[in-house]
Amino acid sequence: MQLPTYPYHQSLEQRSGQPQRRPVVVVGAGPVGLTLALDLARRDVPVVVIDDSDHIGSGSRAVCWAKKTLEVFDRLGVGEAVAREGVRWQRGRVFHGEREAYSFDLLPEAGHKMPAMVNLQQDQVEARLVRAAQLEARIELRGRHELIGLEQDGEGVTLNVRTPDGLFDMRADWVVACDGARSPTRAMLGLGFTGQVFEDRFLIADVTLAPGARPRGLDPARPERWFWFDPPFHRGQSVLLHAQADGLWRIDFQLGRDADVEAEKQPERIKARVGAMLDGAPFELAWSSIYQFACRRAERFRVGRVLLAGDAAHQVSPFGARGANSGVQDVDNLGWKLAAVLRGEGGDVLLDSYEFERIEAADDNIGHSTRATDFISPKSLLSRRLRKAALDLAEHTEFAKPLVNSGRLSLPTEHVDSPLSTLDDQVWAGGPSPGFPAPDAPLEQGGWLCEALAGDFALLAFGWPVAVEGVRLITLPGEGLAATRYGARPGSLYLVRPDAIVAARWHAFDAAAVHAAVARAHGRPE
Repeated sequence: MQLPTYPYHQSLEQRSGQPQRRPVVVVGAGPVGLTLALDLARRDVPVVVIDDSDHIGSGSRAVCWAKKTLEVFDRLGVGEAVAREGVRWQRGRVFHGEREAYSFDLLPEAGHKMPAMVNLQQDQVEARLVRAAQLEARIELRGRHELIGLEQDGEGVTLNVRTPDGLFDMRADWVVACDGARSPTRAMLGLGFTGQVFEDRFLIADVTLAPGARPRGLDPARPERWFWFDPPFHRGQSVLLHAQADGLWRIDFQLGRDADVEAEKQPERIKARVGAMLDGAPFELAWSSIYQFACRRAERFRVGRVLLAGDAAHQVSPFGARGANSGVQDVDNLGWKLAAVLRGEGGDVLLDSYEFERIEAADDNIGHSTRATDFISPKSLLSRRLRKAALDLAEHTEFAKPLVNSGRLSLPTEHVDSPLSTLDDQVWAGGPSPGFPAPDAPLEQGGWLCEALAGDFALLAFGWPVAVEGVRLITLPGEGLAATRYGARPGSLYLVRPDAIVAARWHAFDAAAVHAAVARAHGRPE
C-alpha cells in the first residue's frame, strides 16, 4: 500500500500574521488524533490537526484492533475497510512448553457486525484515517507543525508553533493532546505520570514466511493468537505470535531485564531466534524493534481547556491490545462531549466527566496490564512456582484456566459510577446497566444496531414506538436476540449515549424521565 503524506503548507495564520480562532486543535496525527478529528468533523466541528511530522510512522507497531474500536471506525467510514484488509480472529491458544494449557474464544456468539479482533498494521490503519481526514472539508491536517509552547486564559488557548517558515501563534477554544507517550503537550502542562516502568525487554519481529510454510502447525487460513510460556525454542521466557495482513507474522520474544540490547538488535541474532521458533521454515525479516513498556497514567486528563487522550494520557503493556484501542475509546468518549459544549448543550461538568470516566478506564487497563506482566514475568521464586502450578493445572482443570494470564484482551470499560448515568429504579433480569457498553445486534429490517446508533443520542424502544422530542428513536422487537441481549421485555426502553454507553433504562415509557436522563447525560442534572 502506498502510504499518504500530509505535506507542509503555509496556513492563513502565517500569511496574515494574525492568530485565527479555531474551535478545536488536535496535537498529533496518529490513530487517536485522527479518529477524534473525524468524529468532530462528523458533528460539524471544524478541526485543525498539527503534527511535527508529515508522514505516517514506519513499522507495524499496534496491530490488534478490538470490536469496539472497529465499531467506532465503522461509524467514521473506515471500519469496513480495516476489517476487510486485516486478519480476523477470535480464538487464542496458550501453551506451556510444548503442551496446550488452554484456549479461549473472544466472541463465541453470532449476531455482531464487527469481529472480535482484526489484525492490521498500524501504518495501514493510519493510512485509511489520513485519507479520510484529507477528504473531509472540516479537517485541516498540517504537517511539520511542531507545538513548542501554549498558554491558557479564560477564553481559550494560544499555541506557539514551529514550522519550516518560522514560528507563529494559533488560537483555539480547546486543545486535545494526542501526541504520544513522550507528549510535549503533557510536559508543557507540568503533568507527571503515576505507575510502574517495567525493566523487562521484548523483541518484536515481523516476518514473512515462504509460501506454503506451516511451522508448528500454523494455519494461515485459521488465524489465532498463540502464546507460549517456556517454549522449547526460547526456554525460560515467553513468546507471542499473531498473523497480520499481507502475509506478515508478528512475533514478540521476551528477552528479560538483563538482555544486551545492542547484541539483540543484530539481524543475525534476531534471525536465529525467529528461525528456532519457526522450526527451520524459510522466512524474511521485515521489521524489528526492542522495547520496554510502562503501566502508568497522567495525574489529570484535563487542565483547563487542554485535554489528554491516548498514549499522552496513559500507557500500558502490549499484552492485551489495550494501548491504541483504549486511545480510540478515549476520543469516542470525548468527541461528542466537546461538540456539545461548543454548541452550548453541555457545560464544564460534561468535560469533567471525560476525565472521570477515562481515568477510570485507564486504571482498569493498567490493572489488567500490570497483572498480565507480573504473570508473564514473575519476579520471585514463589511467583514462578505459582505460575507453573497454574499452567500445569490449567491443562486439566477448569478452575485454573482463569488464573493463567497471557494478557486479557481489550474490552470497553464499564463506567459504573459515571455522573452522567441515571441509575435503575426498577429490577432488571439482565442486560447492560447504565454506564455499560450497549451491545450490537442485527436489525429486523436489515443492518445492525451499531450502525443505527450512528453516534447520536438514541432511545431504543422494545415492542412499540414512542416519541421524545430531540431524541432519535430506534424501535426493536419486544422479543428476539436484541431483547435478550438487553434484558428487555415489551415496553422496555434504553437511552444510549453517542459513544454507545447506556445512559438510562426503564420498563415503561415516561417522557419526563427520558428528558431528565438526557439532561443528566449532558452534565445538566435537573
